[in-house]
Amino acid sequence: MSHVDIQKAKYLKTRREFLRTTTKGLGALGLGSLLLPNFLSGQVGSAGSGTSAVGQMPVNEGILKALHHAPKAKRVIYLFQSGAPSQIELFDYKPELNKLWGQEIPDSVRGNQRITGMLAAQSSFPLVGSKFPFTQHGKTGGYFSSLVPNIASIAEDICVVNSMFTEAINHEPAVLFMQTGSQQAGRPSMGSWMSYGLGSPNKNLPSFIVLLSKGKPDTQNLNMQIWNNGFLPSHHQGVRFRSGYDPVLYLASPDGIDKNARRRELDYLTALEHEQKAVWGDPEIDSKINQYEMAYRMQTSVPEVTDLSDEPEHIFDLYGPDARRPGTYAANCLLARRLAERDVPFIQLYHLGWDQHGNLPKDIQTMARSSDQASAALITDLKQRGLLNDTLVIWGGEFGRTSFSQGNLTRENYGRDHHPRCFSVWMAGGGIQSGISYGKTDDFSYNIAEKGVHVHDLQATLLHLLGVDHEQLTFKHQGRRYRLTDVHGKVVRDILA
Repeated sequence: MSHVDIQKAKYLKTRREFLRTTTKGLGALGLGSLLLPNFLSGQVGSAGSGTSAVGQMPVNEGILKALHHAPKAKRVIYLFQSGAPSQIELFDYKPELNKLWGQEIPDSVRGNQRITGMLAAQSSFPLVGSKFPFTQHGKTGGYFSSLVPNIASIAEDICVVNSMFTEAINHEPAVLFMQTGSQQAGRPSMGSWMSYGLGSPNKNLPSFIVLLSKGKPDTQNLNMQIWNNGFLPSHHQGVRFRSGYDPVLYLASPDGIDKNARRRELDYLTALEHEQKAVWGDPEIDSKINQYEMAYRMQTSVPEVTDLSDEPEHIFDLYGPDARRPGTYAANCLLARRLAERDVPFIQLYHLGWDQHGNLPKDIQTMARSSDQASAALITDLKQRGLLNDTLVIWGGEFGRTSFSQGNLTRENYGRDHHPRCFSVWMAGGGIQSGISYGKTDDFSYNIAEKGVHVHDLQATLLHLLGVDHEQLTFKHQGRRYRLTDVHGKVVRDILA
């Protein structure tokens, strides 16, 4: 009997025998579930009726053996505007609010809807319009604010959805909900679901890459749970690229270690991991091996893709002067295009700084300046390279802002609180109808009047455009099959090309 067989005989017992022979069986079982969460489950994942056995998932290949239908998009670039941009100042034109400036919002409009704790002591809820003018653009005459002239210039290429709504009213649960389909931490993010289901055609870069930028310095940080893998195998988590000389920490080899030495080290480590896998049967060992191998390949691929020195002058001019500064939103949009060219399936940009409870007119100008040109440039750049047709681009935050003022009421210094009942996002490329506006809100931009789109509907539509039935991409965890859209969601077919 080999050493491995002896170890198997010693450690791999039936569950009933384990509980019977262990003094505090249930306690030990609980401890084991913390240390080796997949050890006793025997389950890696499922997609519809298919499953993946331990050790049968090659690097970067998804669990789906075939797509559920023909895809329109091959990759996603999600331009997440963290902090919740005000739809009233950007895309949802409400001239009535300017006429009603300072008047109390009618009880029939506000109803008994939730407000945040920040408004608990506020006795009056006076309406405020937007000080920024709107003009119509494109064949359908959609309205765009003067804050976003560049996005307005690509009106024929995008679909603006003014009837998004969510269930969360505070930032962290709302961002989690938008990114993972749940307000509680611990669920996989969109990018992780896509990596798990579809894998990646690029074997030298992660299938899910995260880029962060700040529109202004005094801003809330994000919880890393929003790009986590949750209960999916850990090699599906988002990999953050930082700005500057060392985009991925600890990726470069130490001084004195060359590529051949690193290759030998990984080969020995892989052999040890396989021996450990044979003993314990832990599928997370496969994830470790995948991550080690990906890091090895990234030592070459990451410096190449993050080096913007080969970009011509007219491209930097297209994205704006900030494109030359690593870590800015403009530079990250340019980097997103380079990643899309290399077939990275899910590219997530987080642009922080849109939370404007006070001094909104000044702060939203700062944020719009940092986002407008680069966002439009990304669409133009993808289009001129023939990439927009199969790249889905999404722009938007976690909820909207109230039509009544929080705090100050002057036209130069008002603020708006969180508002989950309606907000705006826009999308382009990847099977989305171009040049249209979808959905309507009431005259106060407070309630949805037509064609509401829930967060789970957006997620279901995203997966549909990738060729995936959102009800069929599932993972069994703690006795239940989970999916990105939980038990909800419908594809918004009216906006599909």
